[in-house]
Amino acid sequence: MSYQSAKQEYAKYGINTEEVLETLSKIPVSVHCWQGDDVIGFDGTDSLDGGIQTTGNYPGKARNQQELFDDIRRAFKIMPGTKRLNVHACYAVLGADKGVVDRDKYTYKHFEPWVNLAKEMGLEGVDFNPTFFAHPMMKDGLSLSSPDEEVRKFWVNHGKACLEISAEIGKAMGSPCMMNIWIPDGYKDIPADRLSPRLRLKKSLDEMLENYDKKWVIPAVESKVFGIGIESYTVGNNEFYQNYAAKAGICCLLDTGHYHPTEVVSDKISSMLAFHDKVALHVSRPVRWDSDHVVILDDELKEIAKEIVRNNATDKVLIGLDYFDASINRLCAWVTGVRAMQKALLCAMLIPHEELKQLQNQANFTKVMYLNEKFKLMPVGDVWNEYLTRQGLSDDWYDEIELFEKEVIANRK
Repeated sequence: MSYQSAKQEYAKYGINTEEVLETLSKIPVSVHCWQGDDVIGFDGTDSLDGGIQTTGNYPGKARNQQELFDDIRRAFKIMPGTKRLNVHACYAVLGADKGVVDRDKYTYKHFEPWVNLAKEMGLEGVDFNPTFFAHPMMKDGLSLSSPDEEVRKFWVNHGKACLEISAEIGKAMGSPCMMNIWIPDGYKDIPADRLSPRLRLKKSLDEMLENYDKKWVIPAVESKVFGIGIESYTVGNNEFYQNYAAKAGICCLLDTGHYHPTEVVSDKISSMLAFHDKVALHVSRPVRWDSDHVVILDDELKEIAKEIVRNNATDKVLIGLDYFDASINRLCAWVTGVRAMQKALLCAMLIPHEELKQLQNQANFTKVMYLNEKFKLMPVGDVWNEYLTRQGLSDDWYDEIELFEKEVIANRK
């Protein structure tokens, strides 16, 4: 079926595909820089800790700033839609400051090259994350919740520095910077004291957030159920951060891999929207645990997109991706995830949500089921192909990956 035929088919249900294509092209997706080098960064770390693990040894990961920037440029060219760039603090471009300036003293100048890259590529904005892992000042697996005051203050100062950096990034890009706070703090075995670490974390967050530029920074806090080496207790769990975000008037970020296997983030979004002006997402794909598999067009991704679209929340839900797979071509991983997120949003926009809501209110669950099943095989693929054509792209992009293998990967030892 051609696009014109699909357009007519959807019009029968009151769906204007022209409006859908225009809207989809403007929904920003924040793309994470750390897929390109397996979360290593530029500031001297050569391995991960803090409950994070990247698996695989596919050749050709970016080894320095130039290679990572080049890979990002190349990947973004075959990603449709409006994009932002998401950067971790460990990707500071330190230059002569490497080994001299530590994370608690990072400034905007160490991230200005990222802003310049984003401007060069015409991106909507840049988002930011303090890096509370893979560092000597992570003592006994703790950062902001540490009982060692020197350690705790170091990480508080890192957070404050990152808030200042985020403000400068926001100003430079003319778009508020979402700064997401995630810490890996926790214990491998059953703790003797669960409350004290959480009170120290609360104190640290209060100190960090006592003064920041609310015009240009959107702070967010991100929970996790467990990590490798902290299986029994996570300081910043879901209940802690949801309560903290509500109390502090900041954003709560939901990572799709950071909950129990039977929980789904799609069901949480509407609950958060009932109480918050904005909700942030890190979209990943957990397989049995927070394994950060590449995002694909699976059922949960479709449900997440439905919750965003049916609640008119495309400007309230801040969509970011967060996965890192070192077992496959990293460029392919980047592009697959972004396209999957956009496909899910398109699928959600090609559903008659208002009619379905009315049918639900009328308790006509039979027709709700009928329509939901019918729309699963509606010609969304033809609309997707039209969207790509208008973006100057196509769905046949694997030749770009093969070219990348020949031109780049083969020459990286």
